[in-house]
Amino acid sequence: MTKKETNPKMIVKIAVDIAMTAALILLMSYELLGEVAHEWVGVGMFVLFVTHHILNRQWSRSIFHGKYTAYRAVQTALVVLILFAMLGSTVSGIMLSRHVFSLLPPSGGFAVAQTLHLLCGYWGFALMSLHLGFHWSIMLGMAKRVLGKPSRARTVIARVAALAVVLYGAYAFVYRNIADYLFYKTQFGFFAPNESLFWFLLDYAAIMGLFAVVGYYLSIVLKKHPKH
Repeated sequence: MTKKETNPKMIVKIAVDIAMTAALILLMSYELLGEVAHEWVGVGMFVLFVTHHILNRQWSRSIFHGKYTAYRAVQTALVVLILFAMLGSTVSGIMLSRHVFSLLPPSGGFAVAQTLHLLCGYWGFALMSLHLGFHWSIMLGMAKRVLGKPSRARTVIARVAALAVVLYGAYAFVYRNIADYLFYKTQFGFFAPNESLFWFLLDYAAIMGLFAVVGYYLSIVLKKHPKH
């Protein structure tokens, strides 16, 4: 991180990323959040996504320049897949909209749009969570600059917390049947009667944490891989 990127620009970047993370989790709670709120959060997510890429346009311009390591290749593939997932979610969301885009003429293809929205939604969630993990070292570096060199006790606490997130995330992944949604074994989102929005969001936050931890350690392994 350069000095030019510290303060205002970096603060905006962090704020946008935090807002995207919150919106991503909220979007997974469709029926619990309500159709109207779900659609508006989706619009907000798209705006944040575009803003994120504008703020990071220098990275986008460098895609076709320089050598590719294993880390850079996987990171770029993640970004491209996330882009496709976001486009799929946005287009299908507009087609399915009953509120925000209700004035648009019917386009048909409801069943296809519904399938696309489900798959892109869940794959987007998984891929963005992995992407978050790929950049976790940046957040750790910022925390180190603000809080100073971590003590042994703080390191142990952080690792125990990460382990707790992974274990709870793995439980929530199975309990919420995430694999069934990812591989289209389940065609509709199911919510238990009297489902608590708080516990639902907590489960999905833990699942996001699970993917992020996987992404973080995968990035460490890839960075040690020889250059191509």
